[in-house]
Amino acid sequence: MAGFRDIIGHEQIIGHLQSAIETGKVSHAYIFNGPEYSGKMMLASAFATALQCESDGERPCLQCRSCHQAADRNQPDIIYVTHEKPNTIGVDDVRVQINNDIAIKPYSSRYKVYIVDEAEKMNTQAQNALLKTIEEPPAYAVILLLTTNADSFLPTILSRCITLNLKAVKADVIRQYLMKHHQVPDYQADVCTAFAQGNVGKAIQLASSDSFNEMKASVMQLVKRLDDIDLYEFGGAIKQIGEYKLAITDYFDLIAIWFRDVLYMKATNDVNGLIFKDEVYDIKRQAARHSYQQIEAVLRALDTAKTRLNANVNFDLTMELLLLTIKEN
Repeated sequence: MAGFRDIIGHEQIIGHLQSAIETGKVSHAYIFNGPEYSGKMMLASAFATALQCESDGERPCLQCRSCHQAADRNQPDIIYVTHEKPNTIGVDDVRVQINNDIAIKPYSSRYKVYIVDEAEKMNTQAQNALLKTIEEPPAYAVILLLTTNADSFLPTILSRCITLNLKAVKADVIRQYLMKHHQVPDYQADVCTAFAQGNVGKAIQLASSDSFNEMKASVMQLVKRLDDIDLYEFGGAIKQIGEYKLAITDYFDLIAIWFRDVLYMKATNDVNGLIFKDEVYDIKRQAARHSYQQIEAVLRALDTAKTRLNANVNFDLTMELLLLTIKEN
């Protein structure tokens, strides 16, 4: 169980939550809105633990009986709402686990906290059922809705909750964290940090992911030889890319980071500003061979390929057009 001190970034949200606890002005409903792996559950769990903490000092203290219970997820007054259907939180889930339960007073704590993960999966009936509880909650009730898309909620729910939007964490903070706490070498930390785009959880996941490292190796192999690839080799290159079809957006993003490095090197000749610092020889070589317009054309071609795949254009055809554009530039 992490306390507020263990959370990387999100200082404004943590400050807001700590102030609410210290002043006793805790709302009955909060929305934690942010991308997957951005820290919503860590923030919500730390907040719930702090609300129930028995310490008179800093909360959560992580030492008292309640904090230990929360760490083991068996604190009786912190309820994690579950749902059997993978893509839907139905009205029965809300009625049984929240509405019917909330009338029962806390077992051992000041508050009764309900944490609803993936709350964007609540259907309209479930949201309407929850709305009745949010409109007239018991004094001890706190409902935490964790979502990747707050816009999916009914306006009436949004108007009755305090929405906390998780912002991107600074790149240097994530980079230092990966190097210090996960023993990630600097060149790998640079790639994971750039790729995660301010999302600490995603950066940590990437740093320990064998599949991501395999994909990165595949991209490096491809981009280094793109200048010299012949048309008859396109089939093999497309087959290589096709191995990552389910993660093609990530594959494209790695290619884009490479060409941004090429563009950066051409503009500044500064090795320190590169993401792929360990590939400086090939980056310098490509920067010397291509004009600014050619590099920017490649980056535009990547965006076009993404758009085509989202529109269900044939995968092999899209890849062939992309490779042709890159080769022409």
